[in-house]
Amino acid sequence: GGFGSKIFIYAEETVCLWAARKVGRPVKWTAERSESFLADAHGRDHATTAELAVDGDGKITALRASTKANLGGYLSTFASSVPTYLYAPLLSGQYNIPAIYCEVDAVYTTTAPVDALRGAGRPEATFVVERLVEVAARQLGVDPAEFRRKNFIRSFPHQTPVVMAYDAGDYEACLNKALELADYRGLAARKTESTGKGLKRGVGFSAYIEACGIAPSAAVGSLGAGVGLWESAEVRVNPTGSVEVLTGSHSHGQGHETTFAQLVSHRLGIPIEQITVVHGDTDKVQFGMGTYGSRSGAVGMTAVQMAVDKVVTKAKKVAGYVLEVAADTVDFKEGIFSSSATNKTLSFPEVALQAYIAHKFSGAQLEPGLKEGAFFDPTNFTFPAGVHICEVEIDPDTGATRIDRWTAVDDFGTLINPMIVE
Repeated sequence: GGFGSKIFIYAEETVCLWAARKVGRPVKWTAERSESFLADAHGRDHATTAELAVDGDGKITALRASTKANLGGYLSTFASSVPTYLYAPLLSGQYNIPAIYCEVDAVYTTTAPVDALRGAGRPEATFVVERLVEVAARQLGVDPAEFRRKNFIRSFPHQTPVVMAYDAGDYEACLNKALELADYRGLAARKTESTGKGLKRGVGFSAYIEACGIAPSAAVGSLGAGVGLWESAEVRVNPTGSVEVLTGSHSHGQGHETTFAQLVSHRLGIPIEQITVVHGDTDKVQFGMGTYGSRSGAVGMTAVQMAVDKVVTKAKKVAGYVLEVAADTVDFKEGIFSSSATNKTLSFPEVALQAYIAHKFSGAQLEPGLKEGAFFDPTNFTFPAGVHICEVEIDPDTGATRIDRWTAVDDFGTLINPMIVE
């Protein structure tokens, strides 16, 4: 996303604007790398005391956390929301925890300000939960993988005690796959082998959950936010059948130009080469919320999908007039319009042309042209999750640590483009 050290409006940037007006020329300011390390917004800085309650059957019954969040020397853009709104609501992790209490005290110190970097709140929550779960398993003398398995959430939707309502997930499937790929059954033999070499071998788990999409708009109204959390899109079909997709999501390396075009190509049945994705141009694109919080696929692409669906709905009406059949009998599949009431068919470019020349219908019947816009405001976050297993070998004499194997199983839902994900 477009956050991290980039998100804050620094004083030097404001001075650049002032200076440009004064001298009537563009003014550029470039910080030295050492200056950037010292003055740019930093990441998280939490000190947390946490407790986990477990009953006699090994079931987690409650979690309590008290966090001091260092905001740095002064308030940055998301400094206060990251250790609160984006941290505490994820303290249930992947586990069915009936009761959770979290208290966060934000403090100012003589350090660099913090802002939203690298997961922004969610990794902090995962660290707290997973450390507690790991310690609990060891104190109880049970396998940490099985302790996690016993406490996973299994039925969905699931309302946590800390705001979030998880819509779907299969945490046990992720764990099983990770254990298989990591050869967890062979861990004991590898430990024996390491011991024979005078080394120690250990394994660590992280069963994480993310809250992506950052929505709905109403959720941030109570926080005093001056914006909504929707995303917008416009799909313009030209008379030749080529398509322009205008999106409020901004691509700066994520590959929206490819994935958004893939979606439209698949839905309209036209070659991807005939699709242009326009973003980041405020002269062309209607107002959008940009790229952050892993939201472009879940929110931005959904807005595109909604606009495409509107295009198809109108195109069916155009096709109905051209084919001289009722619009509700028109089907659209793989770029072809057909109807059970006739053996004639029309391609998508043919219908696009008819939409603009408007020979087969009047303006009173249907407005000419073929372009549609949409705004999508999600009703909830999305909740990708996964399990990581790290196995290390340590020299007890020197402390030298070597990662022997790292296994990651991540459930992201439907992958639009696996190559971009990789």
